[in-house]
Amino acid sequence: MELKELSRYSDAVNELLARYGVKFGIYKNNTFKEQLFPFDMIPRVIEGEEFAYLERGLKQRVQALNLFIQDIYHDKKIIRDGVVPEEFVYAGSGYLAQCEGVMPPKGIYSHISGIDLVQSKDGTWYILEDNLRIPSGASYPMIARDLCRKSMPQIFQENPIADNRNYAKLLRRTMDHVNTGGHTVILTPGRYNAAYFEHSYLAEQTGAHLVTGSELIVENDHLYFIDFSGKKERVGAVYRRISDDYLDPMHFREDSVIGIPHVYDIYQKGNVALINAPGNGVADDKGIYYFVPKMIRYYLGEEAILHNAPTYLPYYEEDMKYVLEHFDQLVLKDVAEAGGYGVVFGSKLTREEKDHFLSMLKAEPRRFIAQEVIDFLDIDIVEGDKAVPRKADLRAFVLMGEEPMVWKSGLTRFSRNPDSFIVNSSQGGGFKDTWVLSR
Repeated sequence: MELKELSRYSDAVNELLARYGVKFGIYKNNTFKEQLFPFDMIPRVIEGEEFAYLERGLKQRVQALNLFIQDIYHDKKIIRDGVVPEEFVYAGSGYLAQCEGVMPPKGIYSHISGIDLVQSKDGTWYILEDNLRIPSGASYPMIARDLCRKSMPQIFQENPIADNRNYAKLLRRTMDHVNTGGHTVILTPGRYNAAYFEHSYLAEQTGAHLVTGSELIVENDHLYFIDFSGKKERVGAVYRRISDDYLDPMHFREDSVIGIPHVYDIYQKGNVALINAPGNGVADDKGIYYFVPKMIRYYLGEEAILHNAPTYLPYYEEDMKYVLEHFDQLVLKDVAEAGGYGVVFGSKLTREEKDHFLSMLKAEPRRFIAQEVIDFLDIDIVEGDKAVPRKADLRAFVLMGEEPMVWKSGLTRFSRNPDSFIVNSSQGGGFKDTWVLSR
């Protein structure tokens, strides 16, 4: 298909996405602003054999991360055996003391994992980040693929592209697997949440009720949904799209007005499933990321199939020495930040900025990790009447039911800035479809 024709289709699909309200919201300067998530028609194409390799590595990684979370909140063997320093566990913002000794239904903590990868120019795939709290983004390639199928059906008839329309079925199967009896609901903070489109879209696609905290009530050690007529229906699973802090004002932030009072009490008793489980942040801290290959070896007795980006922990004296000597060649990340924020390229800092950053690094070494800058793959996007290369990553989605399942698709995000490695939507990036070839 010629670029001129692709550009025409791209405009048509983006117009439809705008009409359907496919947007994301960001808060900037205390103001909520919604904007479109620009879609590019040139897909990322992954050969079936290569995706099978990614699939094996992703399943292995998510299994180890689930075992790690369970271990941390129960036996703590990995700490006692000196594999992960306890300071890295308990000093992280994602660790929740309230989760100690609590086992979720079926022992699953991360039901939906969003694993971010990049591919270097030599073809090697690297894991950049594990998102185990409330990973978002699956809805965008879902609806984009649907619109592309309608706009140019011949493309999907003529090419062996794996069908990605099963995500809703995989998600429903995941939720039903841990449901303790009753309805499944998707808990949203409401219309002004950044990912509200996704909440409503996934509810529609899975047949789950989309609810706010005010529509749920805990009574007699069970959770109930109050329908439009005032009737109470029992709820057995909550796919919650609000953070741990706001989930239950009786156990976490007492000023939360979007949570469900006492829901954590009945969760501890095994009377409702919370998807994903509270406390998962202990495993997706950027500092903990460093230890994931060791977790795989420790829990599974295997070597990691997919590798981390080369990473250094200033917490260790030897790594601090390396970081100080190679500062200008590294990218530094604040472990508490997300969405592309808190990322600093050493080579981009002025002398004054560098001195200030180094003083913070030395004062709070646990706060930062350092990584080699991976010159990851450029993927073409349509810009006007020509194709131009831009940096792109891939968020793969792994769902954990009776067994881990990897969605044969994913969210490919790209930078619209030719000089930027930051692809996050909150930083102005766009997205494209991910085609996994079935043969």
